[in-house]
Formats: sequence, C-alpha cells, structure tokens
Amino acid sequence: MIIKSKKIKIKILLLMLSLGVLMASCGGKERKKVEEEKSSVYEEQDQTVESSSGITHILLQSNDDMRFDKNEITVKEGQLVKITLKHMGKMPKTAMGHNFVLLKKGVSLSDFANKAAQAVGPEYELPAEISASTIIYTKMIGGGESVTVEFQAPAKGTYDYLCSFPGHYAMMKGLFIVQ
Repeated sequence: MIIKSKKIKIKILLLMLSLGVLMASCGGKERKKVEEEKSSVYEEQDQTVESSSGITHILLQSNDDMRFDKNEITVKEGQLVKITLKHMGKMPKTAMGHNFVLLKKGVSLSDFANKAAQAVGPEYELPAEISASTIIYTKMIGGGESVTVEFQAPAKGTYDYLCSFPGHYAMMKGLFIVQ
C-alpha cells in the first residue's frame, strides 16, 4: 500500500508513536504492580519486640526468592533473644529450605557456607565439624513452616548470620549486632 498524502503519513506516524507510548506506560504500571506484590510477600508487623520479661522476640521471614526480610538484627549483650524464622514461600525444604545460623565471631562466612553446602538432604543437618563454629542454628524448614530458637546474646560485637542451604548464603546473610 502506497500512501500518497503527507497528512495521512503524518497521522499514521503520530498514531504509531502514541501506541508506542501507551504500551510503554502500561509496562511500567505492570512492573510496579509486580514489585508491590513482591514486597507484600512478608507480613506487615513490628518484627522486633522487647517484652517486659526482658526477652527480645524477633521475627525473621524468608521466601522462595532466597531472601531474608532483614539483613541486620540488633540486640543487647546478655539479653535473652527469641528468633522465629518463618518461611513465607510454598516450596518444600528439599528444593528451597531455609534456616538461621549465627556464626561465632571470626568465623569466615564463605568458608563456613562452602562446608555447609556439603550437608545432605532432606534435613541438610550441619556436619559436626562446622556446627562448633556456630552460636546457634535452627533446623531446615520449607514453605509455610516456622521454627523458633532461644539463646542468650553473646558479647558485644558484630556477628554474621546466614542460611546454610547449599548456595543460599550469597543472598541470605546478614549482620547480628550486639550492643
């Protein structure tokens, strides 16, 4: 089809440009919607609460995207800490298991994680030779499950925590700060 009129050519060009702008703006709205859905994966609530009994309760959430909802936890030296790890995803622990492992001061995060990656499913229990490098750790859980661990906060300083499921530590790690 050959278009002879300049006015028609211009109208078609403007129509095509308008369509392109419209399509691009819709993609932006869809991207924003996806980002909002991802951020709502975690429960909205105050997730660190110090009770009148002196126990600090911490809710740490994980998901099927290999993420913790916190990359930093702060507590006071010597206080009783109760951490509940809640797996907000749907995948089983054999495919997307998560746990909470708090390392002793000075333990190399990457060395520990590489050794922990040798743990065998379905439970992925930490080998005895590396579990001695931890202050505390939870069992591995799958989607929809939760686990709670209670311990006394160590001496002041900064400690590493991670998920020891094979390969997860690169994205699932954080700092445990004791003041």
